[in-house]
Amino acid sequence: MALPRRRVWRDLARILSTIFNPFLTALALFVILADVSAKGTLDFWRLLFLSTFFTSIGPMLYVFWLYATDRISDLDMSVRHEREMVFSAFVVFYVLGALVLWLTHAPRLMIAAMLGYVVSTLVVQYITRYWKISTHALGITAPLTALTLLYGRQPLPFLVLIPMVCWARVYLGSHTVLQVLAGAVLAVCSTAFFFSIFHIGLLSHAGR
Repeated sequence: MALPRRRVWRDLARILSTIFNPFLTALALFVILADVSAKGTLDFWRLLFLSTFFTSIGPMLYVFWLYATDRISDLDMSVRHEREMVFSAFVVFYVLGALVLWLTHAPRLMIAAMLGYVVSTLVVQYITRYWKISTHALGITAPLTALTLLYGRQPLPFLVLIPMVCWARVYLGSHTVLQVLAGAVLAVCSTAFFFSIFHIGLLSHAGR
């Protein structure tokens, strides 16, 4: 009975890692932010494309291309030097995304969120040279931090996803406890910093 039970837990950990991977959590966040910020349907789709292309669609297609052409060994980028190369490209994607949002006069909420991803990815890219910080922990914590800062107590039940995803990464042997904690702390700090700089607060108390 022990072996089947262990397989169930491993399958659960893999499901959590797949569903809450950083590309999909960023996509979900910017769907919400685009809806909050848009002045109409056309503006919603404009903001959504400009943000998700640089945070989800472009980086995800890039990773798939690297894997399909044998430039990385697996989609998790388990080899450290492979992760450093990929995260360097991610930095470029996020910087371009922030620049495009700024040049197209996107709402400050969207720009603040994108800059949070820029700084987080820069830090991860540097740390990856020496240590394997968890991007899954960062990827789930950053959106939930942003939503908590915007909506207050309403998103709090969803915060349970943070320890669930962190557990999954540790259980699968992808990261240590310290590595997932570092990813979560980085997400909170970078998101809170840029929301503070851009004076983003509760939606009931502030404009878009």
